Amino acid sequence: MNDTTSFHLPAIEATADLALEARLRHKIDHKTKPLGALGLLEALALQLGLIQRSESPALHSPQMVVFAADHGIAAEGVSAYPQAVTVQMVGNMLAGGAAINVFARQHGFALQVVDAGVAAELPAHPQLQPRKIAMGTKNLCHEAAMSRLEAQAALAAGMQTVASLPGNVVAFGEMGIANTSPAALLLARLAGAGIIDATGRGTGLDDPQLLHKQAVLTRALARHPATEPFDAVGELAALGGFEIAMMAGAMLQAASERRVVLVDGFIAGAAALVAQALAPAVRDYLVFCHRSAETGHRLLLAHLQAKPLLELDLRLGEGTGALLAWPLVQSAANFLNEMASFESAGVSEK
Repeated sequence: MNDTTSFHLPAIEATADLALEARLRHKIDHKTKPLGALGLLEALALQLGLIQRSESPALHSPQMVVFAADHGIAAEGVSAYPQAVTVQMVGNMLAGGAAINVFARQHGFALQVVDAGVAAELPAHPQLQPRKIAMGTKNLCHEAAMSRLEAQAALAAGMQTVASLPGNVVAFGEMGIANTSPAALLLARLAGAGIIDATGRGTGLDDPQLLHKQAVLTRALARHPATEPFDAVGELAALGGFEIAMMAGAMLQAASERRVVLVDGFIAGAAALVAQALAPAVRDYLVFCHRSAETGHRLLLAHLQAKPLLELDLRLGEGTGALLAWPLVQSAANFLNEMASFESAGVSEK
């Protein structure tokens, strides 16, 4: 049961179209190559065509949106870094000095940073969208991370963020000290993963710190019993983070506008879990860009039946993995549009 009295999900159409899929497969299979020889790129080209309802998909004006927020559970010592690093890293991004800035410049992505709930007042900046729900979530070891109304407001703010952007491709990233903790909790609750398996080292915890984090999250999950009947918004409010909620709303809006959605790592994957729980058709629009070094990410991808494009042992977040995979997305569209067929090239088929 999802309360829609004051909060409305956008309408999302599944991309399934048997006639178009048959035409795309025929086009892919008759390129000058052995059948299936481009591997995952062929599945990606098919997905792009179905998203855009076109046999010649075109990618333009790609957008990178980084959602930033703080987490009350940071008070439990679940991160190797202090909470103050969130606002400091947001400043670094706005100054152009973070890894995501480097990759956005390299690949021609327009970059926006969204204050979803940073525990500090941020000065105005042309690349900063102020959509703060609160000064960070509450400590979910003791109470719900956010109220139901706050969760709905964060989802709606994510939708509004995407609705104002140009282009037909959007990549999402995040910044928030301790945010692997709510991501692990959402993985445990929404995908049935064990909390030990779902909990990783985050920003670089040593073995004793990891054991402490696992104990904290075990306690936190027990503090919030599963909703009966299942209530995705309620689970998000109890266990989530403002940037995760906003990213989930952004994914839903992007899918409703038939945009290609580039999903980054573990935190973005948790947002995808939330988005799919709210609207299963969103899954058709998600391109999973990499498998991170975070323990639970492999389980999350398996639950979503997703084959990521890259595995580089990344664990930075910010959307970096999404942008590193961008050339592969471009290549999938380009081979579909530009590569010769056996017939046009005068090459004999098998």
